[in-house]
Amino acid sequence: MPKAIVAIGGGEIRTRGTALIDREIIRLSNKRHPKLLFIPTASSNSGRYWKRVREYFGHFLKCKTEVLFLTKERPSRKQIRKKILAADIIYVGGGNTLLMMRVWRRWGVDKLLKSAYEKGTVLSGISAGAICWFDSGHSDSMSFYNPRKWKYIKVKGLGLITGIHCPHYNSLTRGIPRRKHFREMIRRIGGVGIAIENNCAIEFVDGRFYRVIGSKNYARAYKVYKRNADVITEQIRREKQFAPITSLTRRDFLHTSRTTH
Repeated sequence: MPKAIVAIGGGEIRTRGTALIDREIIRLSNKRHPKLLFIPTASSNSGRYWKRVREYFGHFLKCKTEVLFLTKERPSRKQIRKKILAADIIYVGGGNTLLMMRVWRRWGVDKLLKSAYEKGTVLSGISAGAICWFDSGHSDSMSFYNPRKWKYIKVKGLGLITGIHCPHYNSLTRGIPRRKHFREMIRRIGGVGIAIENNCAIEFVDGRFYRVIGSKNYARAYKVYKRNADVITEQIRREKQFAPITSLTRRDFLHTSRTTH
């Protein structure tokens, strides 16, 4: 069975703004009414968030929904394992990526998610729930601790997808643009940056880039990387591809327009 991950840059399920993307997630499960497990660790196990997800994925998209509250209900490791490995789809919510990854590693959720991936569970998520599948991500986690004095940081993910992910690439957190800071991060540390705008997602199959999915016509995804002293930003085509992330610098995977900084 193919191993699939759908990383969503951002969007509001309240307005059904990511519906096209979410229907693709369901299609990948090969189930008409798949079991979807929502993990809201990054939002500090928000009950309100879970209610919206349950109404959206359960009532609107007809999934069988379940939730995994880690620090709120303190389930046993056996219960955690059972929920994760029973799911057809795992959907991770947005919020504080740094907190989420620390909690996951403490409870062994990181290892269980990798096991679920290996057995064919569709992994998906938005914002923090997209960062977690990459080697690392551009995160606004520090803004949750000190809203007045903070900076974007790089947070280590599960490493199922190569690269550094930046969600919400066309927006900002507390007035600070993501786009500008992410480019500066790539300038400093190098590496392969994968930036996704709101209402846009990238689908990966077996660890390889497959295609860009936009639920809005304007939504885009980009490859950001350093070449000599310049930071190159290139839009990734929406057409279906099948290639390693490192191959995305090839012209057949990118639009010809680009910017340097």
